[in-house]
Amino acid sequence: MSDVQDLLPCDEERAAAALESRIALATTTGPEPYSMLEWATVERARIADGTEFVLGRHGNGWVIRVGARVLMSNRMHASEEALADLALARVDNPRAVLVGGLGLGYTARAVLDAVSQTAEVTVLELIPDLVDWHRRHLGGLAGHPLDDPRCRVVVGDVFDTLRRSPATFDVILLDVDNGPQGLTQPRNQRLYGEAGVRTCLAALRPGGMLAVWSLGPNARYERRLRRQSDEVEMAIAAARNGSDVSHVVFLVRAPKGPSPARPAAR
Repeated sequence: MSDVQDLLPCDEERAAAALESRIALATTTGPEPYSMLEWATVERARIADGTEFVLGRHGNGWVIRVGARVLMSNRMHASEEALADLALARVDNPRAVLVGGLGLGYTARAVLDAVSQTAEVTVLELIPDLVDWHRRHLGGLAGHPLDDPRCRVVVGDVFDTLRRSPATFDVILLDVDNGPQGLTQPRNQRLYGEAGVRTCLAALRPGGMLAVWSLGPNARYERRLRRQSDEVEMAIAAARNGSDVSHVVFLVRAPKGPSPARPAAR
């Protein structure tokens, strides 16, 4: 199981601010600084906007980075598993789960290990090269989740897919870019904006759960979530079991009935 720490109500902004400072310090002073000189480049992929993704390897370690910025590593993935664990624990017998962002496959693996043999797990990934890298290089890191017959991989945009999928999923797990802050691709902002939150919740069945991975707390995003749901939590999850570096998982319950009128965003 993932190393999940204290669960905070979403409206405790002072606690979140203090936590943000601790996370920032831990992130900048973590035990595994990344140096491009120490890692062999295995693959490169450039998307339409010019952003280049690099798959790097050093011994048994794997990273995917943009420039010198590491987006994911097989040495720090406990919070990606917590993303699944926390959401699935709040939904009885989920039949349809969407994982937004393939990453290194750890979230998909955690979902497959927890759901029934009849459940359907859809993994959405925007960059086809990442799916290819996973099949050729990375699948073994998380036990080859894409080979599971319950798992379906779709190459496409998460926001566009959710917009076309009203009341389709019991659980939606988002680990796209670095969450609602620290984006490497500006277009991903629409997923975390006011319309993005509404789109995510509309794609859930009544009472379903949206879980969003984030690099750290984000008070503005919390307020955005609260305007759309009466049940919002923020969980703190260690990036790696036993590590001082932590990330955040936002948990949002879709309304169980007709959505009440909400005040307009300010």
